Amino acid sequence: MAAGGVPGTDPVEAFAADVFSRACTSREALEHVTGKWSLLALSALLEAPHRFGELRRRVDGVSEKMLAQSLQTLERDGWVHREVLSAIPPHVEYRLTAAGRELAPRLLDLIGFVEDRLPAVHAAREEHDTRR
Repeated sequence: MAAGGVPGTDPVEAFAADVFSRACTSREALEHVTGKWSLLALSALLEAPHRFGELRRRVDGVSEKMLAQSLQTLERDGWVHREVLSAIPPHVEYRLTAAGRELAPRLLDLIGFVEDRLPAVHAAREEHDTRR
């Protein structure tokens, strides 16, 4: 309970993570890193820092707009660092922060888990669709 006896106003309580609670701010952060384009961008940046165009080519199928939005969100959340490099022409490079370097291998594990189970996923879809 917070000072003054008002529940829910304790600053420490505001940061207590419980993803199953609708008030939990970790839901938004989780959504940001598990979105398709964010997940792929973070995974690609684990390989090496990338300029925007390189990253867009690496994450095949992402639009410029969606990649830019994803990178901006990931930067805001502290997973990605954006650096404007003095060059002619000037360019921007993206790299993982320390937190991003901790996160990305976990995402690669998830990607690997899903990829390894694709035959079972396709079989389950087929079985499901034949029941309809």
